[in-house]
Amino acid sequence: MQLPTSEDSPALSPRVRLHVNIDHVATLRNARGTPYPDPVEAARRCLEAGAHGITAHLREDRRHIRDDDVERLRAALRATFNLEIAATDEMMEIALRVRPDVVTFVPERREERTTEGGLDVVRARERLAGYVARLAEASVKVSLFIAADPAQIAASAGLGVEQIELHTGDYAHASPGEQAAARLAELARGAAQAHAANLEVAAGHGLTQANVVGLMSVPEIAELNIGHAVVSDAVFCGIREAVRAFGRAVDVGVASRGRRS
Repeated sequence: MQLPTSEDSPALSPRVRLHVNIDHVATLRNARGTPYPDPVEAARRCLEAGAHGITAHLREDRRHIRDDDVERLRAALRATFNLEIAATDEMMEIALRVRPDVVTFVPERREERTTEGGLDVVRARERLAGYVARLAEASVKVSLFIAADPAQIAASAGLGVEQIELHTGDYAHASPGEQAAARLAELARGAAQAHAANLEVAAGHGLTQANVVGLMSVPEIAELNIGHAVVSDAVFCGIREAVRAFGRAVDVGVASRGRRS
């Protein structure tokens, strides 16, 4: 089964790409050991709703997405497939075999519920350099999930990757007002630094229809990776409408950029 591309569906804003992370669909499936809900079917419905791509995180413990899911997604997807993995030899071999469009390296700890914090590129630079080179030889785009920290951004640029994904958790969970504004300013500075270093800027973690509007004041952000909020909204309105609603929230934020300047 070939899944639709964004060209086959009513497109969301082309100014900011929306990739939907389907991990939590797999979490729900695994909770009862049934074959449903199927992450590949969820991917199909997200793309029908106008999402530009699909993201999935293959964890070491396979707590949600499994190897078979990755294989089936690669076989079915004609839109962008972003595979999130830890920087390990096991995950690299899977990525090189499957050949997703994008590999995003993320930090991973067994005890965490979800990915908390960004990858320490400065400390892991030597190991990452080898992985980045191998993926480049395979024509796979590489992204690094990092905090908006100047040293981490500079180290990422030094590795020659095409993209970084800024960890937005501190902004998403900040108290409204000055605290959220301060976290947003940090993201804006990081995005500007990355853009100046010729890095494409993506963003994700903890984003909702409410807080993504403010984030869109950062013009360098070209892509969003959203999972938990879309799947949670889908409980009440269905996954197609959840994707469309998130896209509308992004558009509201993009449209308001000029009014904030």
